[in-house]
Amino acid sequence: MRTKYVPAAIAFAVAAALTLTACGDSDDKAKSPVTDVSADTSNKAGTVLDRPFTKPDFVLTDTQGKKFDFRERTKGKPTLIYFGYTHCPDVCPLTMSNIALAKRNLPKADQDKLQVVFVTTDPGRDTPESLGKWLKAQDPSFIGLTGDFPTIQAGARSIGIGIDPATKDEKGNVVSMHGAQVIAFSPKTDQGYVLYGDTATDKDYAKDLPKIILGENP
Repeated sequence: MRTKYVPAAIAFAVAAALTLTACGDSDDKAKSPVTDVSADTSNKAGTVLDRPFTKPDFVLTDTQGKKFDFRERTKGKPTLIYFGYTHCPDVCPLTMSNIALAKRNLPKADQDKLQVVFVTTDPGRDTPESLGKWLKAQDPSFIGLTGDFPTIQAGARSIGIGIDPATKDEKGNVVSMHGAQVIAFSPKTDQGYVLYGDTATDKDYAKDLPKIILGENP
């Protein structure tokens, strides 16, 4: 099966308008809808975009409390970005765990090249310290970023990922609506050219990462 190519405009509309996942602090996971980011029925986990996204041009704060210019610091490096939050009970930790497992299967040289960036959608609670502690349990090399919500939201929207401010449901549980997509950026073009939904497994990432590190289509 060949990789499916999807126009960026379509991917943006799907990601921003139709695929918000509700992550809450409640243990009732049945209330978290499954995200379907594309209509791709092939056996490919990643969707290669025919019109890649430009990297978000935002400066946020990393887990050390230092400024992190995303576009500049990831320039020329294979990069995965995901928007989520540490209190998410299901989709966020599973996605990061899948990527972490796949990364461990890479040769050491490739592990050192790959950058995985987790941007919080709940900056009110995800401080640099708490974000760093959460990510360390996944993979110490993962980069965590926080900052003011409007900046984060604008950056996410620029690559087709919709996020909303955290709210409380009728039971008082904090709920964050955010797209569950992972975007891969090429080290050759610095553009986001592959999109993964929340059904991608560690095996899917393990299969694709060697090519992404080279800037090739998975």
